[in-house]
Amino acid sequence: MFRLGHRLYKFEKLCSETAIGRLYAHAAPGDPDAPQAQLVYPLRAVWRLNSARSASIDCPQFLISVPKKRLRHAVDRVAMRRRIREAYRLNRSLLPPSLPLDIAFGYVGNGLCDYARIESAMQRLLTRIAALYAPEADTTSDTDTPPLD
Repeated sequence: MFRLGHRLYKFEKLCSETAIGRLYAHAAPGDPDAPQAQLVYPLRAVWRLNSARSASIDCPQFLISVPKKRLRHAVDRVAMRRRIREAYRLNRSLLPPSLPLDIAFGYVGNGLCDYARIESAMQRLLTRIAALYAPEADTTSDTDTPPLD
């Protein structure tokens, strides 16, 4: 297991041009490897399973995009990128750890957002993504079982 703390490692960052291209490519309808997207304002996540990734990297990889169209000043883009990266770093444990997933987080808000709003959106996105790839949970609840006396 690679996560030995709260540090973000280099191998967790998505750098491969081919993987990024496949992440943003248009896929045919019904393609099981098609990228999926989810919007939780002010973040948009696009992800796909990357079965072609080497076996040495068995954790989700991510990238962050803050467009110049949304934030004109470089200092604002850098600040927003840092907030998104920090929110991912603190909440990446919501994802299954050994899933070969490529995720791109895009900023879709106009102007700067505070960190609390970014973190809330990140938690909701990661929870939704994890729910898609989590093993099927037991459908019985604790309230259906009689108490043991």
